[in-house]
Amino acid sequence: MEKTSRDSARVFFALWPNNAERAALAAWQGPLMQLCGGRPTPADKLHNTLVFLGDIEIERLETLKLAGQEVGGTGFQLELDVARYWGHNHIVYAAPDFVPAPLNQLVLALEQSLHHHHFDFDQRSYKPHVTLLRHAHWTDSPLPEMKPVIWQIPDFALVQSVSVAAGVRYEVLCRFLLG
Repeated sequence: MEKTSRDSARVFFALWPNNAERAALAAWQGPLMQLCGGRPTPADKLHNTLVFLGDIEIERLETLKLAGQEVGGTGFQLELDVARYWGHNHIVYAAPDFVPAPLNQLVLALEQSLHHHHFDFDQRSYKPHVTLLRHAHWTDSPLPEMKPVIWQIPDFALVQSVSVAAGVRYEVLCRFLLG
């Protein structure tokens, strides 16, 4: 039997900014686009992926939520204070110059919980970032300094990527509070 989009959901765990944090990140896009060109990520899609799972069976969503609930950790502050460019995929992104230990611990705990519940996920070295521009062009030169965005992290989210006529829409399925 062939799988349909109703049989699976494309999902990921992410840090999801509030409106003020999202607006502050979006403010970086204009000046960076003037330098690098490209297409800005719509403000409502700005986020920091923690773990990308891809397509999972709909009936496993409850188990996936349980895996998220089992993750401990404390709230923390993330300062996005540098703009960088990845030439291999033509992306300009916001990143922290310093990665707080609770963020690394959160990703590790989430990966361990997902392993425990037998979920496959994208396993690569974690590099926190928020994609600001796609299809950009830049050199190895540093991008200009931007006003730091201070992001308070009280929780993380399970997000579904839903295909729509205009592209993709993100839906927050569940939030998980950090202690």
